Amino acid sequence: MKILVIAASNVRRMLRDRSNIFFVFIFPIAIILLIGAQFGGGVDPRIGLVVGSDDQLAADIAESIESAEGIETNRFESEAELVETVERGGAQAGVILPNGLSEVAARGDVVEIGFISRPDGSGTQLQSVANAAIAKVMTAVGAAQFAASETDASFEEALSTSRPLAEDGSSIGVEVTAVGEALFPSSMGQFDLGASSQLVLFVFLTAMTGSAALILSRQLGITKRMLSTPTSVSTVIVGESLGRLGQALVQGLYIIGLTFLVFRVDWGDPLGALLLLIAFSAVGAGAGMLMGSIFRNDQQAAGIGVILSIGLAALGGSMLPIELFSPTMKTVAHATPHAWALDGFAELLRREGTALDILPELGVLAAYAVVLLALASWRLKAVITRP
Repeated sequence: MKILVIAASNVRRMLRDRSNIFFVFIFPIAIILLIGAQFGGGVDPRIGLVVGSDDQLAADIAESIESAEGIETNRFESEAELVETVERGGAQAGVILPNGLSEVAARGDVVEIGFISRPDGSGTQLQSVANAAIAKVMTAVGAAQFAASETDASFEEALSTSRPLAEDGSSIGVEVTAVGEALFPSSMGQFDLGASSQLVLFVFLTAMTGSAALILSRQLGITKRMLSTPTSVSTVIVGESLGRLGQALVQGLYIIGLTFLVFRVDWGDPLGALLLLIAFSAVGAGAGMLMGSIFRNDQQAAGIGVILSIGLAALGGSMLPIELFSPTMKTVAHATPHAWALDGFAELLRREGTALDILPELGVLAAYAVVLLALASWRLKAVITRP
């Protein structure tokens, strides 16, 4: 019970620190937003299509949009799937071509086509492209509707006559083929990459800066007062360790929850994501405890902790995707726990892996945590029992 009380007091101390409102809760989300905006702007704009089955007019419009230059297109099975993809940033806009368009056009009624886009204005250009592609097809449809209304010909007969006239036949077809394996799947959301990398960065950073509170507890005599009660040294050490773990978990769960709700980040298998977060938080807790047991000055520990956290994050792939590293740098990067954690999240987010698929990453992170917590416990016991 005392262990949980010590751990809870450390978490409350972090939450009550006003500076953490920015550095723990606002700053990580702002960085994810910036990375997502930058990551999404480096590729051709993408438009999704929902095409009604067995409808020739819908198929013609879809082919016209897909032949437009400067955009990428993907087809989806349902409107709900398309809307979710646009919300996640996997596409900037979408066009919905329902069943029955040909029947509506044959009756001479107004053909209604659905268009959805993100609220950030990124779909404005795509709407113009879609309008032009649709107009190219509807020119022949409009002529067929007029001819059918003024003559004895059916709409289908008039359309078969007007369609060749609307096509100039002078365009040159260009076929583009992608060679090799893509680094990132096209289904990955705009903010998925930044969310996982910044989760790893800030969870470790929060745990490391928590070492200052551990030192401050010794300086203020709080640790000595706990030991003056019927509380063993091991209870204090375990409680402080769980406190660092709790702080890291609060940071990680906050980032996962908010990015899922706001940015629609799909974290994959919930059990795998939770286990990976706990394992990496334990690594951060061990590192923070070790820092707190080595340094005597809380400001010195906090400063070095920030520098060390950012340096390890950069080396481990939190600043630049590890897929872009050279083979040598990839090997060096995996000397850090960050690279193993990012490998695990990549398996969950990009390859639809499960908890079983990330067992190697969990095993390596568990080994890091055990070693760091063992060293920290040995060192802290020596420090707090020193006469």
